[in-house]
Amino acid sequence: MTAVLEGIRILEVAQWAFVPSAAAVLGSWGAEVIKVEHPRHGDPVRSLVSGAIPAEAVGKPLMHEVVGHSKRSIGIDVNSADGLEVLLRLVDGCDVFLTNFLPEARQRIGIDVEDIKARNPRAIYARGSALGPRGPESDRGGFDMVSHWYRGSIAQAVTPAGLAHPLRMPAPGFGDLPSGLMLAGGICAALAYRERTGEAVVVDMSLLGGAIWSMQSLIVGAGVVGTDDLGWPPSADHPQNPLANTYQTSDGRFIAINMLESQRHWPGVCHVLGRDDLVEDARFRDAEARKQNAVDCVTELAGEFARHPLAHWTAVLATQDGPWDVVRSPLEVHDDPQAWENGYLQEVEQNHQGSIALVTSPVQFDEQPAAIRPSEEAGASTELILLDLGYTWDEITQLKATGAIS
Repeated sequence: MTAVLEGIRILEVAQWAFVPSAAAVLGSWGAEVIKVEHPRHGDPVRSLVSGAIPAEAVGKPLMHEVVGHSKRSIGIDVNSADGLEVLLRLVDGCDVFLTNFLPEARQRIGIDVEDIKARNPRAIYARGSALGPRGPESDRGGFDMVSHWYRGSIAQAVTPAGLAHPLRMPAPGFGDLPSGLMLAGGICAALAYRERTGEAVVVDMSLLGGAIWSMQSLIVGAGVVGTDDLGWPPSADHPQNPLANTYQTSDGRFIAINMLESQRHWPGVCHVLGRDDLVEDARFRDAEARKQNAVDCVTELAGEFARHPLAHWTAVLATQDGPWDVVRSPLEVHDDPQAWENGYLQEVEQNHQGSIALVTSPVQFDEQPAAIRPSEEAGASTELILLDLGYTWDEITQLKATGAIS
């Protein structure tokens, strides 16, 4: 892939998944990313076991590998005077200072916007937060489950009425990873602006902001009509458009069809179902009739899909031009040739412990997938980075003795 960010240095002073995922994206696009970690315990995400994914399956907690690849790691105790001086020397040569430390911690340590700008006026200061940089809750921390999934109204929107509890996030990092990609995009825009004007701006992105962006059609709609009763998500038994629905096959799988131009696609669907008679059925003669008679229409379509297995329908539906696909599991996506052909998954060696498939950035350049490098152990590049900064071996040894670095 064209290394579009080659020559750009990112200094990451961040933990967990949201902001580190942005740095991983930038690293896979060619930037040099230096991740600052505590010299004794590293980023706490290194110890995070997500869901049912055992660490022993890949030799390390998987979530760290997801957000920690394509970086070099340096161990610095930024709370010590010596450690802070090392960090500030790194700031001198960075293009982007990337953090998710809370305001109180940034001010106490001495790494807030004014501190970094005073040291390096050309450094773009990028912050990731739970709820945004302003307002009465700007100093609150949070993770994507609470700040994105629940606070951002996603859980409420997808939870069926009458369910005892709101649905939980469908995957670890569900809010962190897309929000990190948005932050990476904002940083690139800031780099382009600096190239044109010489001015280094402050970039902000929050988990709440990412959720609101994704949910904007419902949030804006609710504000217009003054209610949450917007008819979304539509009922599978009574959708407004029966050609935007899921149907079960005889072997228990599901086909999703999403034909928004239902008038255009209705005859073709009826034909591949072997039900040309439905085209002229008065109940279904046009989109409005199908909406008014949605229950009957869904019943007719569901009955036909239930007659044959998935393999039959994938062959038959391929002969018409309306959008459709199979409702797939995570393992099926992992093994999907289309995903591999496009480089959305990439085998990455795990330091002589075999390889695993990691997901690459979905944004590509020159039709080539991003090149992912495996994550490093905490502090693995400390000595090399400090030597590049001009430290001598005696100085490095002394810093190690004080605990300022690892």
